[in-house]
Amino acid sequence: QVELMESGGGMVQPGGSLRLSCAASGRTFSNYAMGWFRQAPGKEREFVAFINWIDGSTYYADSVKGRFTISRDNAKNTVYLQMNSLKSEDTAVYYCAAGRPSLATASWGYDYWGQGTQVTVSS
Repeated sequence: QVELMESGGGMVQPGGSLRLSCAASGRTFSNYAMGWFRQAPGKEREFVAFINWIDGSTYYADSVKGRFTISRDNAKNTVYLQMNSLKSEDTAVYYCAAGRPSLATASWGYDYWGQGTQVTVSS
């Protein structure tokens, strides 16, 4: 069992930045790939970013590529999502997830989920 807890959400103006954190406890964190997903009101949950547990390789949704950066600190059992140049369309509840997905972008491939943290981008 892995427990995940997101933090760092909040309200920010367009063009601003936020860094989300996801702290993991339980089973060995370094054995799992980590992903970030988000869900806006009235929309389905969508993939944001992924980081591999083997070599730390990353993958991003086209909508955030060049603006968001995912990273992990295995010593701290924490994964981060640095979000820059935020837009109103980035407003959503952001979730971190852990697992060994065969497809990084598919939520069904992740075994463990956090409760989510709200990010609101508004002037």
